Amino acid sequence: MPRYGSQFEVKKLVLPVILSVALGSTSWAAAPSTPPTKPAKGQSGASAGKSNQQADATIRAVLSAAPSVPPPVKRSRPAKVIVELEVSEVTLPLSEGVDYTFWTFGGTVPGKFIRVRQGDVVEFHLMNHPDSRFPHNIDLHAVTGPGGGAASSNTAPGRRTQFSFTASNPGLYVYHCATAPVGEHVANGMYGLILVEPPGGLSPVDREYYVMQSDVYTAGKYHEKGHQPFDMGKAVEEHPTYVVFNGAEGSLLGEKALKAKVGERVRLFVGNGGPNLVSSFHVIGEIFDRVYAEAGTKYSEHIQTTLVPAGGAAIVEFKVEVPGSYKLVDHSILRAFNKGALGELKVEGQENKLVYSGKQAESDYHPTGAVAKAASPPPTKDSHASGEPLYKTYCMGCHQAEGQGIPGTFPPLAKSDYVAGETAQVIELVLNGFSGPLHVNGETYNGTMPPMGHLKDEEIAEILSYVRSSWGNAGASVSAAEVAAVRAKTAH
Repeated sequence: MPRYGSQFEVKKLVLPVILSVALGSTSWAAAPSTPPTKPAKGQSGASAGKSNQQADATIRAVLSAAPSVPPPVKRSRPAKVIVELEVSEVTLPLSEGVDYTFWTFGGTVPGKFIRVRQGDVVEFHLMNHPDSRFPHNIDLHAVTGPGGGAASSNTAPGRRTQFSFTASNPGLYVYHCATAPVGEHVANGMYGLILVEPPGGLSPVDREYYVMQSDVYTAGKYHEKGHQPFDMGKAVEEHPTYVVFNGAEGSLLGEKALKAKVGERVRLFVGNGGPNLVSSFHVIGEIFDRVYAEAGTKYSEHIQTTLVPAGGAAIVEFKVEVPGSYKLVDHSILRAFNKGALGELKVEGQENKLVYSGKQAESDYHPTGAVAKAASPPPTKDSHASGEPLYKTYCMGCHQAEGQGIPGTFPPLAKSDYVAGETAQVIELVLNGFSGPLHVNGETYNGTMPPMGHLKDEEIAEILSYVRSSWGNAGASVSAAEVAAVRAKTAH
């Protein structure tokens, strides 16, 4: 596995960088791969750095679609870098059975990742596809100048524009369309990231990935099928229908999950296109070794969750120590399980029971002085009606409102061959939980379901009866007596 770059730094040409510990954060450490250039007499280090940026080559930038990242910049000197980016308006999947017409940079959401070096002179070409309905432009937050390039790049359909800028400041920056109405253009997918590497590049890691969050506003409800148009009213009120990573629900799940091996160091370039929401970015089961908050030049260590503002970015780094499935979420947690802001990092390799043991024991718990409850009388109410609120309380967060599940993560209950299968098997799974591969409708789901044995027999019966009679299922109802029998049989 290749390792990326050298040390992430800000190169000061007069004084060496000193690691700051006063505020518990550390600067990008200086470990240049080439000797620093001596400033001219009477010139500060910063001004010398900007004046000594004669491009020694002309190259064409390599761009990549998320979650991939272009290769590190290996050059020891700045160059003239040509970036060509096409705007196109394309219809793409937003969720299973849901399509949306996105306005894109490079045909993807988010737009293509751009990677250059501090001091590079970037010659930027923006092309607007002839089939586009609207003019577009680009505001790169890495540009020092009015509009970040927007005023120089207003591009009608079938036209192309060009402007240049010097990548003066290292960091990870958002770019987006700034054509009015700006919010609509951004909400429709017109955002991406540009990385300006410092001289010497970034510190070595084994894997780099590109992850960008956004909020999407559709006229239809969450998971309403068919082509969905943009809803400006919802956008103005900041009530998104979806909150997603990389432009679509499920874009980082199942076969599309990010991958790593035990012992590897992972770097995530995390952006937030917005247009409205701030992201509380978190990887469940990991602690970030380093976080460059808002992609600035200092990092903090041992961070659980980091805020990524709309129109901002962060760089997070961590080493994976045990195998398993690690969920990427916006820890405004209902967005993850009820709006789509859920991704996955699959880690393979040898287990380390000292780092994480897994479940070691399970037994009954009877608090001191607790009195056993008398058996409840058989329910007289309709099981389907009483099961619906229980399902919404205990099951909907994972399996969703219509039992459709989350592709690659939580299996569907709607039209499910597993739900229609052997009653005792279904009851046992709900009572005792399950961990490992589960086959539903020809698909394999490898995850964990928590046990629900704390619920009463009649409550479990009502939930299962509701599920078996909803969303195209035609299974038999379940009685409390059947649940009690399975509970007794499987009791430890």
